This record gives sequence, structure tokens and C-alpha cells, in this order.
Amino acid sequence: MRAVLQRVSEARVEAAGETLGVIGRGLLVLLGVEHEDSPADAAMLAKKTAELRLFEDAEGKMNLSLEDVGGEILVVSQFTLAADCRKGRRPGFSRAAPPEQANSLYLDYVEQLRRRGLTVATGRFQAMMQVRITNDGPVTFLLDSKKVF
Repeated sequence: MRAVLQRVSEARVEAAGETLGVIGRGLLVLLGVEHEDSPADAAMLAKKTAELRLFEDAEGKMNLSLEDVGGEILVVSQFTLAADCRKGRRPGFSRAAPPEQANSLYLDYVEQLRRRGLTVATGRFQAMMQVRITNDGPVTFLLDSKKVF
């Protein structure tokens, strides 16, 4: 699984003119699921997402986690994170999980975050969405469950 974490002061996701999710201070997570991923990957990424110290303390150092600051999280499924762009000019998606597996692991990741007491908003799986953010910093990180944390 791959996740792009962006620290935001606000974020929203819409599809077909409908607002699906809105958050204030927290993280926007773009989540990509690959065919080799499992529930263990979802659990590992959810733990890292909640505990990674990406927010500033009183001294201006990134020393506080999403849980520490009571931040919210917006999770948006993004299969293009599984793209392979090494050859040619067209991305390949052979590493992307099939929709049923991807949706199951996406929902598992979201549920893992909610079990930690976090406020989680989501997009709509397999929908064409518009994501609007105010990136705070900007602060952006890439997590990959296949790379040892």
C-alpha cells in the first residue's frame, strides 16, 4: 500500500457535485492499494499515519502526531499511486489491486483509523472526485508498506 500524507488546514472531496467529506486541521491521505497488499499492510499504514509526528509543537518543531493534536483525516482512494511509469509514456497499472480487494483494504485502513478514535472522512471508491486542500506547510510525505518502517 502506498499513502501520500499531506498536512492540511482544511480539505474536502466532492463527486458529481456532492460533498462527500470535509475536514479541518489534519491530514489528507491519498491511498493506493497494490495486488500484493494485505490487511497487515492496512494496519501498519494506519498505525504509522496516526502516530507519525507531522505537526508542530509550541517550539515550532514537528513533534506532534495527528492523535496528539486531535486532527481529522480525509482518506481518498487513488489507484494511480500503484502506477509504474518506468517504461514508455503511458503508466502501467498491473500492480494495482483488483477493485474488490482494493476497496476491502481501503475500508480496512479507514476502520483501523476510526478504532484509534480519529475523526475520518472519506471519498467514494472508484468515483471521479475533486479534492480541494489547503496544504499546511506544505508538508507532504510518502509511505509505502513494502518499505520497512
